[in-house]
Amino acid sequence: MAQYREIDSMEGWNETFEASSERPTVIFKHSTTCPVSANAYREFNEYLNGNPREDADYVLVKVIESRPISLQIAEDTAVKHESPQIIYLDKKAKVWSASHWSITKEHITAVLD
Repeated sequence: MAQYREIDSMEGWNETFEASSERPTVIFKHSTTCPVSANAYREFNEYLNGNPREDADYVLVKVIESRPISLQIAEDTAVKHESPQIIYLDKKAKVWSASHWSITKEHITAVLD
């Protein structure tokens, strides 16, 4: 079982973005007030509680509580902000992203594994 860590500071995001040069990173952008995001969050956790890719880091950003960070992620990755959203980075570049109902355990597994 993999764990995610929450990013709630610009420093945390900058460190995460730089680290993606060395290790793939999966970012889950979550709205704590949205039912669609709640469903995607469950799917993300089901993936992590299953047999997740072990050579990747997993991070969570709460888009309402950490809006500046969420916007910086969009700028740095060139991925238009949506919520919920999942972004897979490798070497500081977007490999894959999905949003809303496309975020399922099966979809994440198909891309990452």
